Amino acid sequence: MKEIILVAINSRYTHTAIGLRYLYANLKELQEEAEILEFVIGEQVQTLAEKILLHQPKIIGIGTYIWNVTDVHDLIEVIKKVSPETKIVLGGPEASHQPFRVNFDLADFIIQGEGEISFYKLCRDILDKKERETKIIKAQMPQLKALTLPYAYYTEHDVKHRYMYVEASRGCPFECEFCLSAIDEKVRQFDMDILLDAFEMLWQKGARNFKFIDRTFNINIKYANRLMDFFLAKKEPYSLHFEVIPDHFPEALKERIIQFPPTTLQLEIGIQTLNPEILDNINRKMNLNKVKKNITFLENETHAHLHVDLIVGLPGESQESFAKNLNRLKSMTNSEIQIGILKKLSGTTLHRHDLKYGMVYSDKPPYDILKNNHLSFEMIQKMKRFARFWDLAYNSGNFKKTVDYIFAEDVFTGFYDFSEWIYSQTESTWQISLNRLSELIFNYLTEYKSFNKEMIADSILSDIMRVNGRKIPEFLRQHLSHIPDLRKGNLTKHNKRQVLRS
Repeated sequence: MKEIILVAINSRYTHTAIGLRYLYANLKELQEEAEILEFVIGEQVQTLAEKILLHQPKIIGIGTYIWNVTDVHDLIEVIKKVSPETKIVLGGPEASHQPFRVNFDLADFIIQGEGEISFYKLCRDILDKKERETKIIKAQMPQLKALTLPYAYYTEHDVKHRYMYVEASRGCPFECEFCLSAIDEKVRQFDMDILLDAFEMLWQKGARNFKFIDRTFNINIKYANRLMDFFLAKKEPYSLHFEVIPDHFPEALKERIIQFPPTTLQLEIGIQTLNPEILDNINRKMNLNKVKKNITFLENETHAHLHVDLIVGLPGESQESFAKNLNRLKSMTNSEIQIGILKKLSGTTLHRHDLKYGMVYSDKPPYDILKNNHLSFEMIQKMKRFARFWDLAYNSGNFKKTVDYIFAEDVFTGFYDFSEWIYSQTESTWQISLNRLSELIFNYLTEYKSFNKEMIADSILSDIMRVNGRKIPEFLRQHLSHIPDLRKGNLTKHNKRQVLRS
């Protein structure tokens, strides 16, 4: 039995709740009476409630995020019906900013902001039966150097099967209006010596996948370099994920990035838009010349895997402007380009554009844009499908050669036409297998675009056979040109090398 249960409802099983581990790490003498329970969205809410209440807790703390807030609402409703005396405390981004989009009336307390100190004090008061006058608690911002780090509470199971979420700093110096990080404009750093000791402890446990959640990893180059030096000294294979500022890559940082071997370093680069007027609209400061120079450097001189972002629906941005952004960005990099749909998060200042640009958003998570003065509801829907098919055909890496036939001379126009056609065939963007997608791409390029069938068949085969263990799709066999045995399904090692070289 535990008096305090900390509940995480993660978006995937491979994710871990670093926020709840911070709360647990800083519970002081109450830690012995606390336990973390992690679940995944989509599980039966009544089953979750049963597992939580088996501990007969007096306090349940739940982290609320955009991906789980609906499940959290339903979970609170069940718990309060069967165990009304249990105190429910909410925290996390979805509870930290008003107006609340989901009804939290049944929660007993809501902690807004960084809750490590405030949650401990609240639990202490509840257990000591001290009355609290206010339901909503504005959290006291902690001094990062005074916090107990959470990394000792990643279990061996976490280390073996999940990502290790870590951070070296909090806050962001920029004021981008679509982002909650802009609320905390001051960047605060953790003590690097203590942090590196904690990372060494994780390493000795066997951790090899580190995902940094810092919004501006490379804002402080001294700190960034020390972290990179720590990992560069390691010999065993590992993977790192950083979110970086695209126009801030001093030479000292570049020298270190070059040293990372293939498959080790992933850099997430938030571009969002390359239109200077739109950048001004959303208070995003970015030197576009430096951005181009740095992406060219990362693309051509390093082994880093890049993940760059564009957003559909930003205030004032037309379809034509987005198309130029995508075409320009694709000319800079062959890496993954994530196309996102604008979301209006509580706590951001996006609402100031609503009247001028006719911004209309869904009231349901994830609060995505429905239409504005430049993009109709129909066009937003088309762009959501565009983004999904872009992930399947381009970002997946399954059709590296063949997508060039789809793009033709204009990346956006070519892929938009493909997106419209494939949706007309499937009326769905989900549950499309690799074989089915391969055949759809083949049919589109050969029947709708009139490319030579043997040429497209050879290109698709070359793409999909890059991954060992895949079988030749049946529909391709009759069209393969240059290796007769392929028609029969006999793919020798020698023939496979021929396919991949073609």
